[in-house]
Amino acid sequence: MPRNATTRSTVSRRDLLLALGASQEVPRPVSCRLAGRLDAWAARRWSDGEATARAIGVPSDALAAARALRREAPEIAREERRRAEALGGRIVTRGEVESPPALHDLDLPPPALWLRGAPIPAAGRSVAIVGSRRTDAYGREAAELFGRELAAAGLTVVSGFALGVDGAAHRGALASGPAPCRTVAVLGSGLGVDYPRGHRRLGERIVAAGTVVTEFPCGVSPEPWHFPVRNRLIAALAAAVLVVRATPRSGSLITARLALDLGRDVLAVPGGIFDPRSHGTNSLIADGAYPALEPRDVLDLLGVAPAPPSEEGDATSGADPGPRQAGLRGRVLQALVPAEPTAPEALAATLSEPVDRLLGVLLELELEGHVRREPGPAFVRRPR
Repeated sequence: MPRNATTRSTVSRRDLLLALGASQEVPRPVSCRLAGRLDAWAARRWSDGEATARAIGVPSDALAAARALRREAPEIAREERRRAEALGGRIVTRGEVESPPALHDLDLPPPALWLRGAPIPAAGRSVAIVGSRRTDAYGREAAELFGRELAAAGLTVVSGFALGVDGAAHRGALASGPAPCRTVAVLGSGLGVDYPRGHRRLGERIVAAGTVVTEFPCGVSPEPWHFPVRNRLIAALAAAVLVVRATPRSGSLITARLALDLGRDVLAVPGGIFDPRSHGTNSLIADGAYPALEPRDVLDLLGVAPAPPSEEGDATSGADPGPRQAGLRGRVLQALVPAEPTAPEALAATLSEPVDRLLGVLLELELEGHVRREPGPAFVRRPR
């Protein structure tokens, strides 16, 4: 037996996968490919780099960098576990019980995941909601509405924890009431990084009622190439992807394309033809994506029953279109008359509220079926 054979046998599969996932020297595609061919890789002579590289299909220099990891894998694994535990997290390697089976649909699943919070639910009980970081009131209100209603129906909302639509979707899901895992935030950085700045509190809320997950090791700052990598996890972890706002070159469209490649359903919220933030979503619909006019469209597509109406008919449930609605929603409904279309500008003057804020509330009420949009545009309250 060669002298180093005994040393090789002492390296556990879990430590090697963790070291591959944590490495900044080995290219991410190579780490993922080696993780999937771990047994074949380990069965060959480690010094035979060219032959092994050809057999596995990776560059020989990248394989050499990965081979060097093997000696350090136990120490790397110990350090990564220590750092994750210090942040209240844990690490799950490919093939372990908590590793999401849906990730096996990917060509290159990650070697390891760093998580905080609850276990990730099965993809069949999850919907991804994605969209523009630079959204408007329409996008925020739509994302919150869909997030809240889908989570209330028992689905887990998956998104990318970014500003704009992603954050609104997470907040909507968190407002849906008690559930085992209401939302999953997939990061483009490592745990313990305050990115995007200002989302730390949202992240802690998600950990308390859902999951924060990443395939990047603790403390790793976000890089531009991280986000397409993150997007493939978002697409894989959900049964369907809903795009709320997207420009023609948006990363959300990449997520939608990845979802289609994985056999997932894609839906889009339509928007105005003159708004660049709606060009991507409108193009998806033109290309065959399902139009999502209300949360029921997503639930029907997945065969999921909507949440039962709340007995209180409060603003969170959205079940009562009458004056008992709380806050600005109730004031808007009281100001609208079933047979008299009212322009948003006139409503803004009556209520002394900004038009942009009212448009967001009107969209939410329209999607819930409480108001109807007329040409102009103008809005009327639907009779009860």
